[in-house]
Formats: sequence, structure tokens, C-alpha cells
Amino acid sequence: MSEERTRPQGGKPDTASLIQKLFRDEPEEVQPSPPEQEPASPVGVVTPPDAGPVPAEPGPVVPAEPASSLPVGAEGTLQVPPLDEAEPAGESDGRTWFVIHTYSGYENKVRTNLERRVASMAMQHKIFRILVPTEDEIEVKDGKRRIAKKKVFPGYVLVEMLMDDDSWYVVRNTPGVTGFVGSGSKPLPLQDKEVKAILRQLGDETPKFRITYQKGSSVRINSGPFMDFSGLVDEILPEKEKVRVLVSIFGRETPVELDFAQVEKI
Repeated sequence: MSEERTRPQGGKPDTASLIQKLFRDEPEEVQPSPPEQEPASPVGVVTPPDAGPVPAEPGPVVPAEPASSLPVGAEGTLQVPPLDEAEPAGESDGRTWFVIHTYSGYENKVRTNLERRVASMAMQHKIFRILVPTEDEIEVKDGKRRIAKKKVFPGYVLVEMLMDDDSWYVVRNTPGVTGFVGSGSKPLPLQDKEVKAILRQLGDETPKFRITYQKGSSVRINSGPFMDFSGLVDEILPEKEKVRVLVSIFGRETPVELDFAQVEKI
């Protein structure tokens, strides 16, 4: 019976041997220290090894705006150029010069009538300038010189306008206007070089002599050493403003060069 009490049952150690093993003074085996690990990530965030900084949470997707040629300011706003730096208005906005027929001698009256119609019908945005081209001319009569206005294109008036049905109606139905210069019923605008030549001519304020004679005309000399002599025009020199006249001196025809102002047509 004593042997059965002291034999361990089921191969298990008794209580005394367990206590002795737990409290005996024996060195424990030194376990190798685990490799140094990075600090644990915050709860709920998984950071993969060797990864860069955690990207910020993406915001709402904004559709890309179309590219613009306008400059971008410091705050990212488009800088619109002021109105005075924009492309100047003028020929680039479609306005063109046209020529209208008028009754002879009614050019200035037509201009006045058309200006009144433009104002009364609020067409200033389509009909701009109205010109009756004139130039100063020196006229010699009875030995006296006087400056008179001469129409460069008698029977015509120039109109700067945007051509459409409304503007055509206003101009065409102005009293004194007989029609537009053009091919058939289609108004024909002036070319740029023609307009520049006309405007340049209008800008020249130098008076020009009125020539009422031509080669072969009989003229009388009204001043100078040959005053009261008569003769025939041999040649007109407009670039020099002179005329060559064949004068009979001692029975022989002698060419004499005179200023326009020294000669009158007989």
C-alpha cells in the first residue's frame, strides 16, 4: 500500500518537486535579444516597411480648366488686360470706306442729311465718318489771287461704315444719294492703299493752283517783266508750279517760263 501512495500517478510530478524547481537558485538560459524594431504604428494605421511619408488624404476631384493665353496672377487668378491695352478698334472691327454717288453740287448737303439720319436713327455704331474730300486751291482772277475750296471728287461722298442691310438702307435712302459705287447692286469698298492716298491728300494743307488752261491755250501775262504780253501755252510743269508760254518778242516766238499765278486764260 505504501508503494502505491508514493508512486506518481500518470507520470505527473508531485507538488514538492514543482515547488523545488520553481524556487531553486539556478541561472536561467539567456535568450538572444530580438532585433531592434521600429516603433509600432498608431492603432488603425498600417505603415509598410521602407515606405515614404504617408500621403495626405485626397480631396475632391476638381475638373481641369481649359488652358488660357491670359497671364496668371500671384493668387492663381486670370489677369484680364485693361481695355486701353486691347487691340484698338478700327479697320480690324470690319469698318470699311465706301463711295456714294450724289447729285452734282449736292455733296455737302448729302453729308449734312446723312449725319442727321445717323443721329436720329442711332446708327453711330455702324456709320462713322462722312467725308467730302476738298483741297485749297489758288485761283487767279483779274490779276488777284484768292484761295478757294475745290472738291477733289465732284459728285461723290466717302462714308466709313459697317456694311449690312440696316446701314445700307440708311445711306441709300438719304436725300440726294443716287447709289453706291460698285459692281451692279453690290457696293464695292475702297482698297486700303486708295484710302491712305486720299487721307494723305486731305492732310496736305499746301494750297494748289487752279489750272484753267492746257497746252495750246491762249493766255495773258498779268505780272512780271512781260506783263500784258499774250502767248500760247507750250508746256505745263505742275511739279514746279510753272508754265512755259511762247511769247512773240520782236516778231519771234520766245519761250518764257512763268509761275502759275502770272498767267490767265484769255
